[in-house]
Amino acid sequence: MRKLLAHFVVAALLSSCQTADDALTTSSTPVAVTGPAASAIAGDMASRLAEQIGPASATTTIKLEKDTSEFAAALEAALKGWGYTVVTDGKVAKDVKPVELAYAIDGFDGQVLARLSTPSIALGRAYTPTAAGAAPASPLSIIQRN
Repeated sequence: MRKLLAHFVVAALLSSCQTADDALTTSSTPVAVTGPAASAIAGDMASRLAEQIGPASATTTIKLEKDTSEFAAALEAALKGWGYTVVTDGKVAKDVKPVELAYAIDGFDGQVLARLSTPSIALGRAYTPTAAGAAPASPLSIIQRN
């Protein structure tokens, strides 16, 4: 009986350590990447995405959410430079299935973390902003989804 009571006490103590909040906390903060840094990061990430999803063809369309940031404009220009058709208004021909691309830019300890993701792959890399642009500060992280 004592063992059973001890198990209940331990279970009650451990359950009180759990939180009911499902929100994740993070120490990264959204950051505005502008000018040469935005172009450098967007260019590098677009080239890495092209390596993963294959070369652009007449049917390769990338769908981005409408955004007015400098990074969004730089990413769109970089993708077009690689030959992709980029759609930001959501209007796609009926016979075209676009690749939906999401991106995020976060700042952490003086560096910028850039992430691109599609339904099948996610890429991430840290950069150090410089006066002339940005330099990669980490290896490319690739996550392939099924």
